[in-house]
Amino acid sequence: MRPAYIFGENENSYRFHEDHPFNPIRLKLTTSLLIASGKLQASECIAPPLASIESLALVHDLDYIEAVQAAAAGELSTLKANKFGLGTEDTPIFPTIHEGAARLVGGTVHALDLVASGKLERAFHVGGGLHHGMRRKASGFCVYNDAAVAIAHVRKAYGSRVLYVDTDAHHGDGVQWLFYDDDDVMTLSIHETGRYLFPGTGAVTERGNGNGYGYSWNVPVDAFTQDESFLRCYETVFREACEWFKPDIIVTQNGADAHAFDPLTHLASTIRTFEQIPQIASRLADEYTEGRLVALGGGGYDWYRTVPRAWAQVWAGLTREAPYSGDIPPEWIEQWQDKADLALPTCWDDHPYTFQHIPRRQQIEEKNWEVTKRAFWPFISNDRKSIYV
Repeated sequence: MRPAYIFGENENSYRFHEDHPFNPIRLKLTTSLLIASGKLQASECIAPPLASIESLALVHDLDYIEAVQAAAAGELSTLKANKFGLGTEDTPIFPTIHEGAARLVGGTVHALDLVASGKLERAFHVGGGLHHGMRRKASGFCVYNDAAVAIAHVRKAYGSRVLYVDTDAHHGDGVQWLFYDDDDVMTLSIHETGRYLFPGTGAVTERGNGNGYGYSWNVPVDAFTQDESFLRCYETVFREACEWFKPDIIVTQNGADAHAFDPLTHLASTIRTFEQIPQIASRLADEYTEGRLVALGGGGYDWYRTVPRAWAQVWAGLTREAPYSGDIPPEWIEQWQDKADLALPTCWDDHPYTFQHIPRRQQIEEKNWEVTKRAFWPFISNDRKSIYV
């Protein structure tokens, strides 16, 4: 069966303001690119439902949820807003802040429910992936943590063991901390080192607590990491996580902000990384979870040139197609060019001459590989260790 594609115009309600980097136009750009390319029918799009308070409360404290609702009504004091991380530059208050955030959660809960129940094998919620939301605090553009709520839901409803894999350039801190002492949920994040980038966490030594020790893995790669190093580290640590954890379902967060064009990060990937990430996830899901895979969107702030191509490639992986290549449909370019500040790409791949030479490439690659091995080395068998000697 075809994977579920979860997207609806109602997701536009999660919009901070016109100039905020986290803009829902990214969802429209991606969906319209897939439709223009003949890879998706508009009728396939499933509008996400609104998450219930009961669902949100699986990971968020009730007084925090009530504060978000009060903020939406214009009834939250400045003191309480500061307490809960609301009204900041990253997460300003807007009238539909609760509804918009709860709808994004509802889409991800629906996606995991479809897969965990056996109704479908795969699903993509392009508007999901708000991985910084904490139990009682908004953070990093994220009010509620859709992935964490959905994972908690399928744990409670189906007892599924969930492997969460995050390739956003920013560390997947919210999901990690919410399951840090849980041995039935494993979190794996490969991201730019926190020495230079928000949220400053995600060190290789963050490995879980109590029963959850060994079930949080982090690969903080160096600034200016390029395709070959990122993909080598990602595929290696992902496979070792599957071997170690034996998941029932894999959830991937597919932030597109590791691209060299992204204005908020310092990594140097091309679109090749984003072509291969979902292909690798698809193969490993077939190998370890009988194909059960849920993909989410996430970060990505080069709205027009990078995000639509990167997230469209997620759909290629979920549908087991080869990465899309060749020319971008002219009608898509015509639809969006007047709204973009820069020329839109005319092909799926990046032009090689677009990217500058990285002078420390060898040192970066060596460092990344050592960090990757440190992430999984304490938890794998001696037989598997021999692969990497």
